[in-house]
Amino acid sequence: MSKKLNIHCLQHVSFEGLGAMEEWISKNNHNLTYTRFYNNETLPDLSDIDVLIVMGGPMSVHDEADFHWLKKEKEFIKKAIDLQKKVIGICLGAQLISNVLGGEISNNKDKEIGWFPIQATDTKLPILKNVPEVLNVFHWHGETFTIPENAVRLFQSEGCENQGFLLNNQVLGLQFHFEVTEETMRNMVLEGKDELIENKYIQSAETILNQTEFIKQNNQIMAQFLDFMTGD
Repeated sequence: MSKKLNIHCLQHVSFEGLGAMEEWISKNNHNLTYTRFYNNETLPDLSDIDVLIVMGGPMSVHDEADFHWLKKEKEFIKKAIDLQKKVIGICLGAQLISNVLGGEISNNKDKEIGWFPIQATDTKLPILKNVPEVLNVFHWHGETFTIPENAVRLFQSEGCENQGFLLNNQVLGLQFHFEVTEETMRNMVLEGKDELIENKYIQSAETILNQTEFIKQNNQIMAQFLDFMTGD
């Protein structure tokens, strides 16, 4: 039986939650705690945490003047990595991880919002076992990260070269949303509808919400990644 883990989630906005990851945490009987920055909650003691999950949000890693907690959050993430905690970042979370590891965060050539294909870079990597070489995933980002030093790129797409990375089987960053459920997808569309100006890599709300057939596969891969990251 696997060890019961203390998992802590850094959540930036109410409408970008853990999605399918919450179901995996519950199924495996792990403990789950939160710092909800939008409620001005404070960061916990890292000694009590085994796994840190950093979620997405519409702000940028560069917005420290507008979001007073960003500087402390970055320090917390860096310390978690230095203490050899398992750290997983989704979208903004992946950009924050890249940023604290010396990477650059900049505007992507195009915004990507909706269901678009990504390509796995090397399906022989253990974390990508049983992951299709090409699959459709849910995107919502205007910025991109550089791959941190010594990390391996996991995915790329036509619209964005760096879609995911893994560092030492300890730190995982994903630019897209394997965790999205029908509910979290609806919430994101509702909150971000002003951004849905159709473009090469931006779909309409209707197009996004009608593509539920990819969710199950995405959630299964997210669970597989969580198994990999937390395995002994």
